[in-house]
Amino acid sequence: MGQEIACKIRYRRRTFVGKAHLETDHILFRGGDRLKVMFEDLTSVTAADGILKLEFAGGPAEFELGVAAEKWAQKILHPPSLLEKLGAKRGLDARLVGEFNKEFRKELLAGGVREAAGKVNLIFFAAEQAGDLAQIRKLAAGLKPSGGLWVVYPKGVTVIREIDVIEAGREAGLKDVKVARFSETRTALKFVIPVAKR
Repeated sequence: MGQEIACKIRYRRRTFVGKAHLETDHILFRGGDRLKVMFEDLTSVTAADGILKLEFAGGPAEFELGVAAEKWAQKILHPPSLLEKLGAKRGLDARLVGEFNKEFRKELLAGGVREAAGKVNLIFFAAEQAGDLAQIRKLAAGLKPSGGLWVVYPKGVTVIREIDVIEAGREAGLKDVKVARFSETRTALKFVIPVAKR
């Protein structure tokens, strides 16, 4: 999700000022103190009068988010599916390049996304190491003007780093616009064709 808001939090009878970050599976606060709360550890999530209250072991924590409190509560309680995060909507054409598990392909098809040849709306490219990124330029040629190329790569390994992916995409003339958690072990980074080149 990657949303960020400057706010105050009340935690362990103290008040801190800083920034709260809403991610796919946790909320992170950085300021006078640092607090990371995994969604799987939450026992209660409520929002009222601009305050998001999270109950968990060692909590609670209250985030003064204003009008965003209710929206954040809903996103925590009802996180987007993988297809929603990837913008893989019914009726779009897609291509998978590289090794993806059968479940992902089934999920795409069940969601109404068609696998197709020619230019497509979405390309999902599984890169295992930095050398694989040389394919990005060629893959980008298979995108429709408003399409997106998702590079899916392993998390936390040195054979391929986020900066490697970003630089390869930019060298291919693409613009990086979004990062999403693809799975426990993989991250996805989205590239698009800059508007001026469409």
